[in-house]
Amino acid sequence: MLTINFIKENKDLVLERLKIKNFDASNILNEIIKLDNNRRNTQQILDKNQSELNIISKNIGQLFKEKKIAEAESAKKQSIELKEAIKKLSGELNNIETSLKNKIVLLPNLPHSTVPKGSNEKDNLEVSSYGSVITLNEQALPHWELARNYDLIDFELGVKLTGAGFPVYKNKGAKLQRALINFFLDEAIKAGYNEVIPPLVVNEDSGFGTGQLPDKEGQMYHIGLDNLYLIPTAEVPVTNIYRNTILQAKDFPIKQTAYTPCFRREAGSYGKDVRGLNRLHQFDKVEIVVIEHPEKSYKRLDEMVKYVGSLLQKLELPYRILKLCGGDISFTSALTYDFEVYSSAQKKWLEVSSVSNFESFQANRLKLRFKEEGNKKPILAHTLNGSALALPRIVAALLENNQNNDGINIPKALQEYTGFKIIN
Repeated sequence: MLTINFIKENKDLVLERLKIKNFDASNILNEIIKLDNNRRNTQQILDKNQSELNIISKNIGQLFKEKKIAEAESAKKQSIELKEAIKKLSGELNNIETSLKNKIVLLPNLPHSTVPKGSNEKDNLEVSSYGSVITLNEQALPHWELARNYDLIDFELGVKLTGAGFPVYKNKGAKLQRALINFFLDEAIKAGYNEVIPPLVVNEDSGFGTGQLPDKEGQMYHIGLDNLYLIPTAEVPVTNIYRNTILQAKDFPIKQTAYTPCFRREAGSYGKDVRGLNRLHQFDKVEIVVIEHPEKSYKRLDEMVKYVGSLLQKLELPYRILKLCGGDISFTSALTYDFEVYSSAQKKWLEVSSVSNFESFQANRLKLRFKEEGNKKPILAHTLNGSALALPRIVAALLENNQNNDGINIPKALQEYTGFKIIN
């Protein structure tokens, strides 16, 4: 969430940068500035009335002591009128502040100056790649057929138990899933991330803090009776650990990792792109979250990008890194890099990770601040996160790219976790 002072002091910059996200903020900014002016004026009048009431209240008792009854009664009447005015003004101020907050949360985060213009994923900018695309023979199968043939994943059983998008992992498919989770967690811990196991459901405050609410409400599963939400990513509960917290500059960087199942409604998803593991409603993911000093957050982002790349290299998967354009970057992100692995049987790139810097956008919602030595006023921290990694499309690529006449080979880095070298 942008701060009101930043909006007022940088209106033209906000307008210009949000155009990169194809967002016209002109009307909302005018309304925000008008509401803030009303808020300030109302607050001044309220403060003045409160000050007068305090003075009068102190004088009433003295007037009665001095037996100045008429003056005391007049002061009492004035105090009653002031109390009524204060009550009315307090109500008006509360309404103005609510309206102001409701307007501000409609504004996306400002994109970083390097974010390219564009309308959708076709306009994303490829910044680097690793490995050669694997060419398979004509008899190569997509992962959903491999999963059926080797009894690894049962999509039909998932439909029976729950519905489409909820697969059942079986036998070596289940072991591969567990192996990947442990591999990703162990690698994150080696890289200095501290593991946490957060709740899989969050409240509204947590959803608001990281920007899922109100922007992505329709994408989350809502538990109506308890007004809770199933998490779409571990980013939500892990980042919210630091909601309403004041840190010290010496605490940075705070690096955490978590494995969780993730739940997404994926409303509107249909067609060939949702086959098999390509798009699920429930999936496993290991997340990395960093709370960082604002002056170091982009250096940290580069480090996180390099780290995610190292995981894919150890899995021997060819990948490319894309810088997301303004039309594809998320509501909350200032800069995002997507990782895509190549699925040789499907002959397409599959997104497996997004690594983002939110700058102070989430921190302002979270009231996540820190104190710098010599500076009494708390400063908003920067938050970052990345998938490291999301499992479904990793599994899809591993199965497809490593298939041969003997079975499906397991990358060397995973073999100590799976306990087998080949699926056959």
